[in-house]
Amino acid sequence: MSGGALAAFVILAGLWPPWPFGRGHSDEPRTVEDLGSKAVEVDTSARVDDSEQKAIESYRTFLDLSSPDAALRAEAMRRLADLELETGEAEELERNVESIGGGFGDAVELYRQLLDTYPDYAKNDLVLYQLARAYEADGRTEEALATLDRLVKEFPKTPYFDEAEFRRGETLFVQKRYEEAEQAYAKVLESGSDSQFYEQALYKHGWSLFKQLRNEESLESFFALLDRKLGTDPAADPAKTYAGFGRADQELIDDTLRVVSIGFSYMTGPKSIVEWFAAHGDRPYAYVVYSKLGDLYLEKERYQDAADAYRAFAAASPDHAKAPLLQVEAIKAYEKGGFPDLVLEGKRDFVERYAAGSAYWQRYTFADQPEVAAELKSNLSDLATYHHALAQKSKDAAEYAEAARWYREYLKSFPDDEAAAEKNFLLAEVLFESGDFRNAAVEYERTAYAYPPGAKSAESGYAALLAYQRYEERLPEGPERVAWHRQSIDSALRFAATYPEHEQAAAVQTDAADKLFKLGEYAAARDAAMKVVQLERPPPAALDRTAWTVVAHSDFELQDFAAAEGAYTRLISLIPADDKEHGEIVERIASSIYKQGEQAEKQGDDAAAVEHFLRVAQAAPTSSIRPTAEYDAAAALIRLQDWPRAAAVLEGFKREFPSSDLMDDVTAKLAVAYVQSGDKTRAASEFERVADGGGSADEKKDALWRAADLYAESGQDASASTAFAKYVERYPSPAAQAMEARQRLVDLAAKTGDAAAKTRWLSAIVAADAAAGGERTDRTKYLAAKAQLELAAPARDAFLGVRLVAPLEKSLKVKQQRMEQALADYGKAADYGVAEVTTAATYEIAELYHGLARALNESERPKNLSADELEQYNLLLDEQSYPFEEKSIEVHEVNAARTADGVYDEWVRKSLAALAELVPARYAKNEIGESFVSAIE
Repeated sequence: MSGGALAAFVILAGLWPPWPFGRGHSDEPRTVEDLGSKAVEVDTSARVDDSEQKAIESYRTFLDLSSPDAALRAEAMRRLADLELETGEAEELERNVESIGGGFGDAVELYRQLLDTYPDYAKNDLVLYQLARAYEADGRTEEALATLDRLVKEFPKTPYFDEAEFRRGETLFVQKRYEEAEQAYAKVLESGSDSQFYEQALYKHGWSLFKQLRNEESLESFFALLDRKLGTDPAADPAKTYAGFGRADQELIDDTLRVVSIGFSYMTGPKSIVEWFAAHGDRPYAYVVYSKLGDLYLEKERYQDAADAYRAFAAASPDHAKAPLLQVEAIKAYEKGGFPDLVLEGKRDFVERYAAGSAYWQRYTFADQPEVAAELKSNLSDLATYHHALAQKSKDAAEYAEAARWYREYLKSFPDDEAAAEKNFLLAEVLFESGDFRNAAVEYERTAYAYPPGAKSAESGYAALLAYQRYEERLPEGPERVAWHRQSIDSALRFAATYPEHEQAAAVQTDAADKLFKLGEYAAARDAAMKVVQLERPPPAALDRTAWTVVAHSDFELQDFAAAEGAYTRLISLIPADDKEHGEIVERIASSIYKQGEQAEKQGDDAAAVEHFLRVAQAAPTSSIRPTAEYDAAAALIRLQDWPRAAAVLEGFKREFPSSDLMDDVTAKLAVAYVQSGDKTRAASEFERVADGGGSADEKKDALWRAADLYAESGQDASASTAFAKYVERYPSPAAQAMEARQRLVDLAAKTGDAAAKTRWLSAIVAADAAAGGERTDRTKYLAAKAQLELAAPARDAFLGVRLVAPLEKSLKVKQQRMEQALADYGKAADYGVAEVTTAATYEIAELYHGLARALNESERPKNLSADELEQYNLLLDEQSYPFEEKSIEVHEVNAARTADGVYDEWVRKSLAALAELVPARYAKNEIGESFVSAIE
């Protein structure tokens, strides 16, 4: 058997239905008894026990017998021929013979004899059918075809007509007689769709037209077959229908679709498909047609044409369930063809057309179309990854924007996808790398906190902090920067709370606490820092130190000074003594204690305040606030009137802090404490120190006066004099107070018997009043007048101390000079117009005159005078003394006359007494004195 013939035979025997005669196909009588009324029937369904060869021999024996029954002989001949044909086919298949010829000659001959011998045999249509089959099996194709031609011509009503026409078409097709084959297949189709050859005839009818280059006409048959197999119900799923077929039907559908694709490829490709369906109506399997055309182009490596075919369906039916998948096929075609730009464009077109929220997903859900959803996810991921990689290489802002766009679209479409967190992280990375730190921070935070914990969660939380920092660096000073800074702190706290095991968690928490402190959010800062110091696993020493610093400073700012003291005490244990901050913390400890004292003080608890203030020296003896604390302790003790303890604290202050700026006030307070304790001498000494210190002028002036006064009160006259002298020297103005100091000095000098000092200060009083100008007061005038009165006394005493001796002229001259000085001095005193001084001065002046008169009268007489001369000398002296006596009377009268003005002091009374002696006739009478007294009263 030739290779071509064997192939044809196999097709006929396997792919297509078998010839419907031979064993198992007869409907003749089955028993010998039946032959009594009709022709003998050979039961072809009964199996010969020994072999088919025995059956053949039996038939041959029968035919060798002479039988008058032509019908029976004809039937026997047909049965024998059928057996010969079937036996020959079986043997050749068994032997896998190389040539089909020579194995079916007996069968052919028998069929021909039957036809020739019994031309009117009722089953000659079947004989012809079998003869054609035998010819074909024997490789005699032309004779087989001629036999089939005779069959269909002579027996148009035969039940084998549709098969005979189909076999004719097959033979004609093999012989490339396509037009005749087309007609043969058409006859089959005319037999109706119930024919078992109908679908094969449709298929080959289309091929026959196709071979004649009648492409569009061939499509009618092919699509009729596809309609029959895959259906036309729009609600049907062609894929499920296809899957329900057996292998043969699936291959038929595949072959039909392939030839349809070839036909469209010979036309205008996908455009012709669009036009075909537009003209003939859409089909539920239309996407398969587009797909198969694309597949065909791919086989021919026509990649762009393949992509166009796939895309054509998506363009024509964008909302079809399978449209996205054909878009995917287009992308794959570009990939196979090596067109990266078109691949990228295809992916972009896909995701833009089928993104979540598009019209497509208004009709379907991801659950409905998992393949499409998977492709959308894949393409979004690919686009984002591609642009991200390109951006990292080129640093192009546009590429970063594209990458971010697709990452966002991915997350919008698949927010709950298992890869969403990773994609969100990559989005944040893109934003960070592109310099969009603000949005990067937002996305890092979303990755860290909006998704279930994953590989990138903690990393994202920390990266968010870096993004916050970078964006803050760009912001100018102002409200926006402040708000952003505060937001970054919240993010840091959230990170530390969410990922406490992260290696940077403690550092982040500490930094957040420090920033909160700098913002003045002390309670939040303290709470954040406490979480660091309370970690189960102690933080690194540096962080521990910083955290305690924030805790302590925050407690201090919150005025929880007791807590601050404890925190500072803990903190200082972490700081080496040679660290520059060690001293600062010592100061803070002292301040915390001091502030506790202040709080107690404000609450009126001076006793508690004292204890806190004094505790500073115990806890922080080297602190700068210690002097203030001890000073305040003393002040509180003074308020408590605990004078001994106050003095002790102040004395200690003076010993420990001799250079303190508070020394002046401490000295003043110590002075007060001494005063209250009754120790005036020590008090005076402290007031004098205040006066010599650095206080205000008024403070020092008052302190110096107080010191002088206390010295005087305590009997320390020399110290008192020294203090008052300092006062006069330092504070000559206002004149009134300085004048009082001079008077005190006069008094002290008088007390101590220091006449020179007294005279000096009396002169100073007079001079000071004279120079007082506008500051002169009645008091200064009074003191000056009194001083001048006292200053006149020495001149008076000097006058009185000169005795007139002979020669009179010489001593008289001296006495007169001294009298003039005394008169001048008393005159100055009188000029002040101070009543009591004026009366005294007037009296003293009168007495000077009276004294001169008396001195003249009592002067030494020259020796060797005769009695007459002596008498004359005495008369002369009387004449010389009389004017002075008269002047004395006159002056005393002036003084006495002051009684009329209501002045009746000691000196007026003395003048009246002097007048009574000098002019007894006028002034010695009682009634006169009484009248003066009455006048005074």
